[in-house]
Amino acid sequence: MTPDNDPSPAPFGAFAPNAAQAAIISLAHRTRLKRGAFRPWLSRLVNLLRSGPVDVPYQGASFRFYHQASATERGALFNPAYNVEELDFLREHVPTGGTFVDVGANVGTYALALAHHVGAGGKVIAIEPHPVTHARLAFNSAASGYPQVRLVAAAAGPADGELMIETDGDNLGASHIVSGEASGKAIKVPSLRLQRILEEAGASRVDALKIDVEGFEDRVLIGFFADAPQPLWPRAVVIEHLSKDEWQQDCLADMRARGYVETGRTRSNTLLARG
Repeated sequence: MTPDNDPSPAPFGAFAPNAAQAAIISLAHRTRLKRGAFRPWLSRLVNLLRSGPVDVPYQGASFRFYHQASATERGALFNPAYNVEELDFLREHVPTGGTFVDVGANVGTYALALAHHVGAGGKVIAIEPHPVTHARLAFNSAASGYPQVRLVAAAAGPADGELMIETDGDNLGASHIVSGEASGKAIKVPSLRLQRILEEAGASRVDALKIDVEGFEDRVLIGFFADAPQPLWPRAVVIEHLSKDEWQQDCLADMRARGYVETGRTRSNTLLARG
């Protein structure tokens, strides 16, 4: 069994980088080696020095990064400023004690950074359906000691029920909802409307939301904004746009029609705030 599916995984710190691994990680942090093109090579080198995950701090939280087969975990391991523009935007809009929602939380690089920011009096709702990824998210949340994080082991979707998800290639973070014919690797997961998730988590308002569900963003958001009371509408949103060609409807246009204003754009994400 590997630590992410062992019901009694080794405690955080058991996979702390050895001296050689730490030297490579530190070199990446200080140089251009932190850039995306170099990360797979660095990951292979770190894995040669000792196979398996590494336990490190990131953005105020504790993470066990399985960097070998996850672009997100490689990014956060080798680049201390990974997604920092998006994180700073979210922190700007979420006060201490506020509420943050992470749709497609992956292993928690957004959710746990915002949990550190909102503090014990705040609330973070982290939604991640893939069972392996969710196990890693749960481990990282527990290792960070953040009781303000509510984990949801389901996909946010347009209706309550079930959906199929599958992973392309070796990047676990690229798991996506199956819209057409499912492959033999697809798995069935529960699906819940975002409004239901928020209400069951006891959220009466949302300060900010990040969504990255690999081209399924429109199916999650358009129905939510049509049905949810306005106090649940987030004041700020980070939405991944890399897979917008897979949207059936333009959820960015829908949000703009509802009063959201685009305030920034990164390579991967559009940043919006309510006007």
